[in-house]
Amino acid sequence: MQVRTAQRGRMATAVAAALMHFAAQAQQASDTAAEAPTAAETATPAAAPADGLKLERIVVTGTARGQSKMKTSVSVSTLDDDAIARAVPTSAAELLRSIPGLRAESSGGEGNANITVRGVPISAGGSRYVQMQEDGLPVLQSGDFNFITPDSYVKIDGTLDHVEAVRGGSASTLASNSPGGIINFISKTGDNKGGSIGITRGLGYDQTRYDFSYGAPLTDKTRFFIGGHYRTGEGIRPTGMSTESGGQIKGNLTHEFDRGYLRLSFKHLDDKAPTALPVPVSVTGGRISEIAGIDPRTASFYSPYWVQDVSLAKGNGKVSSNVNDGLAVKSDTFGVALSLDLGQGVALTDNFRHARNSGRFIGIFPADNGAVGTYTIATGPQTGQAYNGRAFHAVVFNTSIDDAGNTLNDVKLSKTWALGGGKLTGTAGLYTSLQDLGLTWNFNEYQLQAKTGSPALLKTASATPGYIGPAWGNCCMRAVDMEYKLVSPYANVGWEDGPLNVDASVRRDNQRATGSANIATGGTYYDPATQQMVNYKASHTSYSVGGNYQLQRNLSVFARVSDGVAFNADRILFGTPLDGSAPISINTVKQAEGGLKWRQGGASAFVTLFHAKTAESNYEATTRISTANRYSAKGVELEAAYSAGDFRINGGLTLTDAKITGTAPGQEAVIGHTPRRQAKAVYQLAPSYVIGDATVGVSLIGTGKSWADDAHTITMPAYHVVNATVQYQVTPQAAFTLSANNLFNKLGYTEVEGDGHAARAIAGRAVKASLQYAF
Repeated sequence: MQVRTAQRGRMATAVAAALMHFAAQAQQASDTAAEAPTAAETATPAAAPADGLKLERIVVTGTARGQSKMKTSVSVSTLDDDAIARAVPTSAAELLRSIPGLRAESSGGEGNANITVRGVPISAGGSRYVQMQEDGLPVLQSGDFNFITPDSYVKIDGTLDHVEAVRGGSASTLASNSPGGIINFISKTGDNKGGSIGITRGLGYDQTRYDFSYGAPLTDKTRFFIGGHYRTGEGIRPTGMSTESGGQIKGNLTHEFDRGYLRLSFKHLDDKAPTALPVPVSVTGGRISEIAGIDPRTASFYSPYWVQDVSLAKGNGKVSSNVNDGLAVKSDTFGVALSLDLGQGVALTDNFRHARNSGRFIGIFPADNGAVGTYTIATGPQTGQAYNGRAFHAVVFNTSIDDAGNTLNDVKLSKTWALGGGKLTGTAGLYTSLQDLGLTWNFNEYQLQAKTGSPALLKTASATPGYIGPAWGNCCMRAVDMEYKLVSPYANVGWEDGPLNVDASVRRDNQRATGSANIATGGTYYDPATQQMVNYKASHTSYSVGGNYQLQRNLSVFARVSDGVAFNADRILFGTPLDGSAPISINTVKQAEGGLKWRQGGASAFVTLFHAKTAESNYEATTRISTANRYSAKGVELEAAYSAGDFRINGGLTLTDAKITGTAPGQEAVIGHTPRRQAKAVYQLAPSYVIGDATVGVSLIGTGKSWADDAHTITMPAYHVVNATVQYQVTPQAAFTLSANNLFNKLGYTEVEGDGHAARAIAGRAVKASLQYAF
């Protein structure tokens, strides 16, 4: 244990030391130059030099009106094309691990990730406190729906221009259900004529992907962009068959006016891929160890020897599903964005989108870690033969995403007045959201070989091969039909006077939830008499106040306090009454933060001190246990960059001291403990170097050890992952890229079941080659 702690400490120290070393060199060089200012320096100030963090870049996420990073009083990061390529992402969540201050447990495959920001806990699946957006509007209004997470509907391809990630601050008031932060995936819009086509092939695993994109002007005021991808194959984790297929196509059409623009956009997504759930492990003395034959980095229990999973439909009919379909998502969206300068300092913007979202989540979850014995094989070419080995009870999480569609609109009007020596800007907005949620849960239990590589079902008393019955005492045959309406007026006032920027904002979120939920009687039929009717209202007023002062051209300091809310959605169904007769629990986050932004020459740094207090309520559907916890977390977040000629390096370090400060009655033993899965140190380091026609990049992402449970009985070891990429420019238009995710095939656990029988880990090494042609 002491060795691992020392290793983690040395790694974190090395990251910080490397970044500060480059910064110090740049500062020393600039100090020498400053001793003899040139004529240019004493004349009209020149444009600020470029820096790795692009502090002069205008950001539109988490701000009332676009503002540069150097002037805004929020912690915000951006990822452009180069940074995205260096991250070698296999999913949207995998990409987010490259951003300091973000915690993205990207071990679920191409979706189903858990995401939060520094200081805010991961205590429920998905991204409860962080809103994931595409082009300024939420993908899903709630980030923690059961079995359906926003990252499942976000795909990384050539349609993505860049990512903006805001931690804390004004996210509480400039979006809904986002007190922790906002992650905005911003699309290309055809500003530059041209496009590309590409093909990528997995090396050592079966995956082929095709990408394309193209944008160009149609007239002098109208332009378009279209792009997407399609891929097929087995995937990174071996399944014994083709389990990946599908892709997306996105496009937009922009017409510019003399004082604004109108943009129409669409997306069609139809995709399926395996989802990775925990696999059987053993825990002894709080330490996790692998079970023979099951490697958590590669284990997959999808198999050509599965029978069809027969489940209950909402109308009490039967539905047959292919277990190997994994996570299937469909989305069709249409959007309209309008921006107008009305003159005399008045601006109007309106952002609208309608989405039809659906799909199915099928994953295989171990109910236990199995037992060695003598069994009879029930499926596959060895049917009827004896099997002497380990078998476990496999629960098929089969949830139909009947409807996750939404209709969203954000309209705001702002006006700027010249006042004294500065300018005052007032913004008033109204955000409305209608989010549907239709889910049908079915959890059937089977007996399965405890091995990877096409496991077979084993004979049970049932006539259906491998079938045991409904899982966990018929708890989880459920029908959910909900509608969540959100009406959120908000206002922001900002003052700018030379180096000073101050702003204050307030938001009133009003949620109305209606619908019904039911648990199937005996797991066999839905009885109208047991249906739970839902009809309640919840509201909260959020605020955020911050300021930024530019001490000199290359140095700014900022501070901010905020209070925000994340409303509960289906995670409180089947708990307390939801017909309006009882109080409705909400989740709140209060934050204070402050720091500095600095640059000199090719070096830049963004340092934030933070303190977050979270109060939340949960209801665990499978255990039927309600919890009400409070958390407090303090820490520091560092993002830094340095560039010199053909060399660039970006990195980050987040240090967090988090505690559980309150619980529900009877659970007081965990007070004072560090929250589950919260490491004290998380770090990133991404150097790259251009050598002639080749570019070499490396991305190091690491995390310190953490506790797997609030009771502190199981330890998740520290680990780090190295991703690498080499790109060679064959011709000015053609480029060949070789990349590796988890180059050294490290084992890293991201979550462990409370009793220690199962754990989920990041995927093992995945190497791929791609050829791209630009035109």
